[in-house]
Amino acid sequence: MCPERLLLEHVTSRWGTLALIALLDRPHRFGELRREIGSVSEKMLTQTLRTLERDGLVHRDAKPVIPPRVDYSLTALGREAAEQVRDLARWTERRMAAVERSRGAYDAARV
Repeated sequence: MCPERLLLEHVTSRWGTLALIALLDRPHRFGELRREIGSVSEKMLTQTLRTLERDGLVHRDAKPVIPPRVDYSLTALGREAAEQVRDLARWTERRMAAVERSRGAYDAARV
């Protein structure tokens, strides 16, 4: 698999997209991010954040305090990617009615 396609998969994965969009507003602690995204397992969110961190899109800031505190934020590269993904998400919201009409027409023609 070419590296560009792999990066595209990371950015446009279900949890990658939602994490990037959530982090656009502000840094989040792990639990905050998980609650904002909703219905993502701890394991899946951890894997997603590690992948995005490895790609240079997310910064993980672990503070040496008790209890441990870890904040996640976007890097400059991550902010650029997140803005693109957010624009696509907004487009889907605006155009969903047209997509549903198309689906209905397609399904009706197949019956």
